[in-house]
Amino acid sequence: MASTEMETTSPTTEEVIAQPVEAFVQAPAPSRSATSSWPPMGIPRERRLWTAAVAAALLVSAAGIGLLYLDDSNNQAAIRALNTKNQSLTGRTQNLEDQLTVVQGKLTASQAQVDSLSTELKHPTLGVWTVPQTIHDSTEFLSATVPDTFTYHLKLKSSGPMSVSILSTKNFKDAIICVYSGRGNTNWCMHHSGAAMGRLGVTSVNEDFNLATGCGSYIAVITAAGQVTITPDVSVTYNPASGATGSCA
Repeated sequence: MASTEMETTSPTTEEVIAQPVEAFVQAPAPSRSATSSWPPMGIPRERRLWTAAVAAALLVSAAGIGLLYLDDSNNQAAIRALNTKNQSLTGRTQNLEDQLTVVQGKLTASQAQVDSLSTELKHPTLGVWTVPQTIHDSTEFLSATVPDTFTYHLKLKSSGPMSVSILSTKNFKDAIICVYSGRGNTNWCMHHSGAAMGRLGVTSVNEDFNLATGCGSYIAVITAAGQVTITPDVSVTYNPASGATGSCA
């Protein structure tokens, strides 16, 4: 085979000179500063209004809570003051009730005294015989008229045995006749000729006689068999009867 000359290409005058590859330097990351290169995004107007409304509502709520707190604090202080005042008033009320109880007790006692005085004014009691007297023997007697319209309180003490009778005027007349006719001595006849009340041979008497409250015809008579001293404490209470009593009825 015929040889073929290989075409040789001569290098160009401009030689390609291999240059070293420079190291790849990474560019610094952009800083996230306030002056970012990112363009600002716009906030819708409705959202801004809603945010403002929420903020205003929060402010109003905070102010309301603060006012409620102050109002509650004031109310608590007022309640404590009222409780203190109520306790003070309760104590004063108790004191007044105690004083009222004492006053009512005094009024009750005073009313009782008034009632007693009213009764006494309507029915006064008076002493009518309080001086001691002596009977020397069986021929003597002591006598006293029992007043009309009065209750007769016959209270006597004696140093020895005595006999006491309350006689009507008729009984007394019969007793005098008995003595003068010689049927007996005074000590016997005054108590054995009839009597409305009689106590024989005693050293004390304490009787209330009511037959004279509507009758003025009674006489109290005291005798003894020997010498005795009589100590009287006789009184009467005004007590008029509505009609005749005793021997006057």
